[in-house]
Amino acid sequence: MTNPSRATEKILIVDFGSQVTQLIARRVREAGVYCEIHPFNQVDAKSLETFAPRAIILSGGPSSVIEGQAPQAIPEIFDRKVPVLGICYGQQAMCQTLGGLVEPDEHREFGRADVNIESSCALFSDVWQVGGQEQVWMSHGDRVTKLPPGFSAVASSDGAPFAAIADDARNFYGLQFHPEVVHTPHGAALLRRFVRDVALCAGDWTMASFRTTEIAKVRAQVGSARVICGLSGGVDSAVAAKLVHEAIGNQLTCIFVDHGLLREGEAEEVVHTFRDRFNIPLIHVDASSLFLQKLDGVDDPEAKRKIIGGSFIDVFDAEATKLGGSDFLVQGTLYPDVIESVSFTGGPSVTIKSHHNVGGLPAHMKMDLVEPLRELFKDEVRDLGRELGLPEEIVGRHPFPGPGLAIRMPGTVSADKLSILRQADRIFIEEIRAAGLYDEIWQALAVLLPVRTVGVMGDARTYEYVCALRAVTSTDGMTADSYPFDHGFIANVATRIINQVQGINRVVYDVTSKPPGTIEWE
Repeated sequence: MTNPSRATEKILIVDFGSQVTQLIARRVREAGVYCEIHPFNQVDAKSLETFAPRAIILSGGPSSVIEGQAPQAIPEIFDRKVPVLGICYGQQAMCQTLGGLVEPDEHREFGRADVNIESSCALFSDVWQVGGQEQVWMSHGDRVTKLPPGFSAVASSDGAPFAAIADDARNFYGLQFHPEVVHTPHGAALLRRFVRDVALCAGDWTMASFRTTEIAKVRAQVGSARVICGLSGGVDSAVAAKLVHEAIGNQLTCIFVDHGLLREGEAEEVVHTFRDRFNIPLIHVDASSLFLQKLDGVDDPEAKRKIIGGSFIDVFDAEATKLGGSDFLVQGTLYPDVIESVSFTGGPSVTIKSHHNVGGLPAHMKMDLVEPLRELFKDEVRDLGRELGLPEEIVGRHPFPGPGLAIRMPGTVSADKLSILRQADRIFIEEIRAAGLYDEIWQALAVLLPVRTVGVMGDARTYEYVCALRAVTSTDGMTADSYPFDHGFIANVATRIINQVQGINRVVYDVTSKPPGTIEWE
């Protein structure tokens, strides 16, 4: 839902279902301009008038515009006399609506490609030079074969003669490639050029302005009602709690549900930080026995998530009742959480997996949600945390999933396996910190595999678990690469784990990127 007070200069991103639509938003915000993503089927003349965008970006998508039921770009988008940028599917939808022609392409392009810059246009100014060649990321099966009136081709590739098109008179532009992904090196500069120079946005949207407007939004949403916040000890819940506490003070009570699935020493750290350091009202509930009982014998990862989400809310209901009732529940839900569960605003993108604080909530939940971080990426949350004055040891902490170690042990969950995994995880993180690598890594974790292997320790045969180590680099969690540790480092960590953790006799390192894998194993 649009919040007109949040920013006077707003970019509308029309979502046609691309898995990387959120990266468009990220690039726009990096340029200091506020934006919102709306699904194509919720964009009409009335919503456009209400939102009043300074410019409109049409995202990519998995469909073919020439299919009968394919999402379309409505004519009203182009009647508003504001700049429009179509990306991949968005370019094709724009051309089809404005009188061009899109056809199936016998030479599909997926992956890196080179485009030749053939003509100048306002979008390319100070970014790409005529006569040059630039690397981009393509992902299309159809292509534009006839331009609408007023457009000209400004760049081409082997598989797309209209790789970039422009109508400078109306400030309409189309790109067959994806500028939002890191594989298009100057893509972020093109998007910045569009929102700052073509759309003439000042670029003054910051975490300071987000803090001010989000505090006002929280106050308007909850009024004088009581609010509870679930703390996990991670960055997201910490920032959400601090922001909401600034908004409503002691109307907020934080409840830390210890589900027994945390890392070593984590429960004690959470209690100390929020009670003693921030002076925020905190209730500590040790529900580890309940969660372990509920998870007993469950090995399906989706079932684990839903059980944890359901039990989490059950405990919250009980604690809220003890407090005399609560109307709202604060959650640290982020953009990537939502897009991997369902499309952020109901659009057509494909579900990857559910998240405990998005897809695992039971229907009987009695509290409305307050999700002040729902529109932010992880790095934006860290910036907001610094803006709120949170210490770096919290703000810079690696992400940790709400379901905790339950989804870092494929198969069933038990107290014994949790103890083994905690020890291995602690050793891995200790070694990363000792090597000065912690801040270079987006997320590091140990996974206890449901596999036992034969080993030899001393003169005795062992038959114990395999531990997989994973560390990735990323900027937003949407894509990630494995961290290239020196072999000696991994060998040293493996030796420590095998020597010090009874129950593990083999260690492996996961080098899978995201995609095709996810960062967590479940």
